[in-house]
Amino acid sequence: MLTGKGLEQTAQIAAIVVLVIGCLFVLQPFITALLSAAILCFSTWPIYLRLEQLMRGKSWLAALTITLVIVLLLVLPLALIARAFVDEVPGLVERGRELVAEGLPLPPDWVAGIPLVGDSLDAAWRDLVASRSKLNEALLGLVKPAREILVKTGIIIGEGVLQFTLIAFISFFFYRDGAALVQATRNGLNRIAGGMTVGLMETVGDTINSVVYGIIGTALAQGLAALVGFLLAGVPGALLLGFLTSLLSLVPAGPPLIWIGATVWLFYQDQLGWAAFMAIWGFFVVSGIDNVVKPMLISRGSSLPFILVLIGVFGGVLAFGFVGIFLGPTLLAVGFNLVRKWTAQAEGSPAAPGA
Repeated sequence: MLTGKGLEQTAQIAAIVVLVIGCLFVLQPFITALLSAAILCFSTWPIYLRLEQLMRGKSWLAALTITLVIVLLLVLPLALIARAFVDEVPGLVERGRELVAEGLPLPPDWVAGIPLVGDSLDAAWRDLVASRSKLNEALLGLVKPAREILVKTGIIIGEGVLQFTLIAFISFFFYRDGAALVQATRNGLNRIAGGMTVGLMETVGDTINSVVYGIIGTALAQGLAALVGFLLAGVPGALLLGFLTSLLSLVPAGPPLIWIGATVWLFYQDQLGWAAFMAIWGFFVVSGIDNVVKPMLISRGSSLPFILVLIGVFGGVLAFGFVGIFLGPTLLAVGFNLVRKWTAQAEGSPAAPGA
């Protein structure tokens, strides 16, 4: 039976547990935005410190300035992409219907020359051209899934605009009070991890920089480069295609799916010069960023397994929405590197006496 002192301690523990659970329920809708804002602020902290120096130590002004920059670089472009999605997708659907009405053209000669699968693709393409009913049946089977994908994509992009707006708002306070937050985090880790605190924070910091600069930075750079190429070549829906290039850059050989498609479209429009330009620009500039810039940026941290990035992207979207594209790989990478460091320390630890 509990004594008076034991009963008091039990009541205190119960009160703390209830308080923690209540706080988690309150914060639950904002956990995604809080984590994303923390990662964003950490990776851009040197820029904030430079702004603070230029503004003579006025932390609130530096925080406001970099927050407005985030709005201009992240929130506004995503809002424009959402607007372009709404405006351009119906036109693309209508164009698809017109192509169906016109009939599928014969496959170009280069299709048969594709290694391993060229002959099969050429034969299947010609069969579809010869059999209009097969073509209509195949297209009808794609209508419903395509419509569902477009609707879900539009919802995800719209939610992304709201999420990034909330992230920018939270980031202002993280920047302004960042020094105090870092000190509080360090004190808390000292109580939990003790002497491992410094190594733990270094691992987390290096991993965040590796993902943000190496993977996300490359995705944004490839999307911007592709957008410039699409605009110069006069490809319709350039903003939306540039956005898709950024997303597919998270997958190996993803961006070529977009710029090769644009090249083929220009070829069929009899714009051979611009088709050649798009092919050269896509190969040397868009894909070149992945081959040259990405290794340089990702070397700031540690290399990450491809499967980790892929699971992080798709799992992040399912768990956190649009922001999960960036948040998912970052969280998995941090956990992976922490586990790898701890297991390495265990393997390198001295053997127990008598072993």
